[in-house]
Amino acid sequence: MLSRKNKILAMKVISLFSVVRGYNIPIIVLAQYLSAIFILAPEKRALDILLDFNLLLIVFASAITIASGYIINNFYDSQKDLINRPNKSMLDRLVSQKTKLSVYFTLNFIAVLMALIVSWRAFLFFSLYIFLIWFYSHKIKKYPIIGNLTAALLAVIPFFAILLYFYNKISFEEIEDHMSHFAVISAHAMFLFLLLLIREMIKDLENLKGDLVNNYKTIPIIYNETTSKQIITVLTFLTILPVYILINIYDVGFMDIYFYICFVVMLFFLLYLWKSNSKGQYLLLHNVLKFLIVSGVFCIVLINPSVLWHGKSLLLKS
Repeated sequence: MLSRKNKILAMKVISLFSVVRGYNIPIIVLAQYLSAIFILAPEKRALDILLDFNLLLIVFASAITIASGYIINNFYDSQKDLINRPNKSMLDRLVSQKTKLSVYFTLNFIAVLMALIVSWRAFLFFSLYIFLIWFYSHKIKKYPIIGNLTAALLAVIPFFAILLYFYNKISFEEIEDHMSHFAVISAHAMFLFLLLLIREMIKDLENLKGDLVNNYKTIPIIYNETTSKQIITVLTFLTILPVYILINIYDVGFMDIYFYICFVVMLFFLLYLWKSNSKGQYLLLHNVLKFLIVSGVFCIVLINPSVLWHGKSLLLKS
């Protein structure tokens, strides 16, 4: 049996895990590595990418920067979360605000140190990224439209860190040779950005009560829920553009199956959205979007599933 002291320590560890949303971190790491192997550097050996020490530092710096971002966001949203997420909020409060800030600064220090080991450019990139996360949590997220856009952009930025890592040595003369590759990457990024933006707007509908009490100027508060639903509908149909580019212009292998399924799911998503008017219904829609985003990470392997079927030979292929 654990002593009372050990039980308290265990609960605080669980609380901190909840604050940094530790269940998301492995997904972020996996998404970055799969993106590197299947999208950003398909011409490289998978083993070379997995054993690249500098890439490991970039991925790990991204993961802990995002974890620190969750902490500072939790710090500023503590009052709002008491209303919107009372159960999670009570668990998160087992760790003091002082401890959260200490962990926040420690994680950021480790992130920029790792980035500095890679290059001064990586150091500047992560320093700016950390600042943007803080500024978003402190100021921007309280405002409509720009808050939603910034939140979605911040979620996509770690993939730009990987992109810059692989392409920072390309000369201007070589850029033209990589234009089609950049187009594929941009289309993937745009699709993810739109899904994340839709999710942020669903969260505004879901958290309407807490946002109103804490004077957050979100779209459903300034305008109304119908306006939010109209914008979400437009954004949903905009996802057709990057999907069309990926399926009909470029080759994404069997991942087109994922995009077709997404299209069908999003149609039902819209039908349910217009019937929704409660927190529970919006939470269900939020979880549907989470599922599409997470499943999209795993479906990256469908671009070239032979990496799974013949993993050993591909990993060792020179």
